[in-house]
Amino acid sequence: MTSPDLRHHGDVDAAPGLADFAVNVRVPRPPRWLRDRLAAALDDLGRYPSKQAEQSAREAVARRHGRSPDEVLLLNGAAEGFALLPKLSPRRVAIVHPGFTEPEVAFRDAGIPIEHVLLDGDFQLRNTHVEADLTVIGNPTNPTSVLHAGEALKALPGKLVVDEAFMDAVPGEPESLAHDPDVLVLRSLTKTWGLAGLRAGYFLGDPETLAKLAHGRPHWPVGSLTLEAITACCEPEALKASEQFAKEAEEHAAYAAQQLEDLVVVPPKAPFVLIRVPRGTREALRDKGIAARRCDTFPGLDDTYLRVAIRPPEEFAVFVDALRVVMEELA
Repeated sequence: MTSPDLRHHGDVDAAPGLADFAVNVRVPRPPRWLRDRLAAALDDLGRYPSKQAEQSAREAVARRHGRSPDEVLLLNGAAEGFALLPKLSPRRVAIVHPGFTEPEVAFRDAGIPIEHVLLDGDFQLRNTHVEADLTVIGNPTNPTSVLHAGEALKALPGKLVVDEAFMDAVPGEPESLAHDPDVLVLRSLTKTWGLAGLRAGYFLGDPETLAKLAHGRPHWPVGSLTLEAITACCEPEALKASEQFAKEAEEHAAYAAQQLEDLVVVPPKAPFVLIRVPRGTREALRDKGIAARRCDTFPGLDDTYLRVAIRPPEEFAVFVDALRVVMEELA
């Protein structure tokens, strides 16, 4: 059995009634235009998802990344992508930590040996000797908010799997490997577009690898609403809006780092920031109605770390004010 701590995610920390700084979804609901698109698709729910809708979604993703449709595998969220990875049958897997834990859960449950590549200090990727025929890393990395150089990633051993769930929150996506045919890249649409409850994502990779991942999936693996969401979020107008959101996120991250000062472990490159605080801070914040993501469930971190979702300045001020009070009380 996998440790239950590896299955812990921010939605558990963000209990009803708490101000949510634990979940990294940008908005509480999809924008109006996207809700209208999804609402219009409701009339088709009496029919099975069509091949035409699936092809349209794959083509939209392919155009978005300059790939061909056969290099796209549509998913019910990034989490499904992690669950499919054991189908590649690696003999030994290296997972770069601290990082998102679902890939480790999937491989451990499949009985595949895991080796941790633990980063510390500023959590930057450096020359690390590791033997593996498949390596998994997040970029930007959750929860450290570090953006690794694409060339450094490609130096990692074996088949490279890069979780780019938050890459669309980085203006210009400078270190993305979504264009590289030799890398298996996982993307999520749920964070930027407020679709966590719908589940929408995709893999980019070579057709042979994607065929292995898709083998054995049930018929109609992705529902009609998800297909509509993927298509809509990869169209030109959505991409323009996404780039604007990314620029705003960068500004909000700079503001958050300025407000949190020396508590910040690494300058954030994603819409969340890793901070280091006295033990008991998370619980004290919770008592004041504030939810932050515990980090002792990430290999390489302990309970002195918190991951905090970055919000617009007027919202983030609520967290900063509560944290100042808590720090004074704990002192």
